[in-house]
Amino acid sequence: MTRLLPFRLFPASLLGQVMLSVALALLVAQLVSVVLIYRAGEERREAAIITAAAFQLVNGAEREERSAELREARRARREERRGIGRGERGPERRAERRAQREGRAQTQREGDGSRRRLIQDAAGPQPGRGGLPRILRYHMTQTAPIAASEVSSDDPRIERLLEILTVEGIDPHAVAVTVRRAGDDPVLMDFAQTRPRFQRRTEWQARNLYVVAIQREAGGAWETARILDPQRRQAALGILLFQTLVTFAFLIVILFLVLRRITRPLASLTERVGDFSRQPGKAVLLEESGPSDTRRLIAAHNAMEARIAALLDEKDVMLGAIGHDLKTPLAALRVRIESVADDAQRKKMVGSIEDITVTLDDILALARVGHVAAQDREPVDLSALAMGVVEEFEDLGEPVAFTNGSNGSRVVAKIQETWTKRALRNLVSNAVRYGEAAEISVFEEGRHAVLRVDDRGPGIAPEDIAAMLEPFTRGEASRNRATGGAGLGLTLARAIAQQHGGELFLANRNERGLRAELRLPL
Repeated sequence: MTRLLPFRLFPASLLGQVMLSVALALLVAQLVSVVLIYRAGEERREAAIITAAAFQLVNGAEREERSAELREARRARREERRGIGRGERGPERRAERRAQREGRAQTQREGDGSRRRLIQDAAGPQPGRGGLPRILRYHMTQTAPIAASEVSSDDPRIERLLEILTVEGIDPHAVAVTVRRAGDDPVLMDFAQTRPRFQRRTEWQARNLYVVAIQREAGGAWETARILDPQRRQAALGILLFQTLVTFAFLIVILFLVLRRITRPLASLTERVGDFSRQPGKAVLLEESGPSDTRRLIAAHNAMEARIAALLDEKDVMLGAIGHDLKTPLAALRVRIESVADDAQRKKMVGSIEDITVTLDDILALARVGHVAAQDREPVDLSALAMGVVEEFEDLGEPVAFTNGSNGSRVVAKIQETWTKRALRNLVSNAVRYGEAAEISVFEEGRHAVLRVDDRGPGIAPEDIAAMLEPFTRGEASRNRATGGAGLGLTLARAIAQQHGGELFLANRNERGLRAELRLPL
């Protein structure tokens, strides 16, 4: 499970790896963009709230002064009414007072309307649902409404507030800005105690409350503006995330189409290289497609494949000619030596000719093994094949035994039977020649069928095992060098295994001897 986990988390193909890497990079970029947009929106909200609070403070003193004037006017009107009641004024005076009252009321309505529009343009609608009553938005106190612990000297909101006040011609002596939970503000809570209707609207208690206060002169009164943080639209963040996901999906689709155009020719080239490695004699030209770099790579591969196939054809023709040109003189020489009177000399000559013939057959077989076509293979019971080889050696009196390593079950693989039997025969021949006896076993291991041959010889030095698989390499003196062949048996067996998509492995046994395993895919 632990070996499969990295593969599942990270794809193996070039398309999958590039798609995953770029998708993660795009996702991170999109998330960063969402965060930045969200933060920018929050900064705009806060700037609008500070602007609205500044207008509350700028117009607060004017409203208080106008309220005082209105109170004084009401007081004067009351006195006038008392005088009229005593007969001190006539109808003309009553008409004049009525005109004055209408003018002041019109002026007040226009001023309130213009100030209300300024505040709404700066921070959105504050009164009404979700807002604060007018009496709480601005008031004056002799004590500071914000504790020193709630104020930071480098707060950017203070800088924003001072900029607006400076434009309005106000240079305050002290400024304080803080944000607190509305339910923790003492002024709002005291107001709620006396206003049951306001107290019943509990939703405002959990919202943030911006408290902005200025002191125009040292020792003067503190003017305070309170503004509730406007409620956010519930769908705003969802819309932003939806837009982000749509953009991400669109980019991924475009990226997939582009990468598939790039990697599809590479996949075809990879598959063709694998086929050519198994059947190098058959050249197939690939279509040049994809980007210019990929097209040049495919063109270079086509040229290389054609050249290799031509060289292999030339090699086969040459080896065929050598085999034909050598076997004919050897056959004639074999006939001529029969006229040699000395029996000892004649036997030596016959032995030399036979050795040359066997070596020549092995060379030609090694050259032809690469041309075994896949369609020439058929399902074969490997246990039956091994038993046939054992019977051949038993007929010659050789110490060869078969061990049923498959526990009675059939091991079937799709192979070229003649070549596989020859590879197994070479392994058994080496085991009998160098290891005193051979023991064959057949079994399955994973997705491979294993033909194992164990002997009882001295084995091979670990550093020489790889060299023993090379052509014309023979064992050292301890492996009976005098009776060895041409050194092509193991090379031919490995070539046959590789032609089937398998491999030949050599290893020394723990107890004694050498172990050769011919592994063929099932």
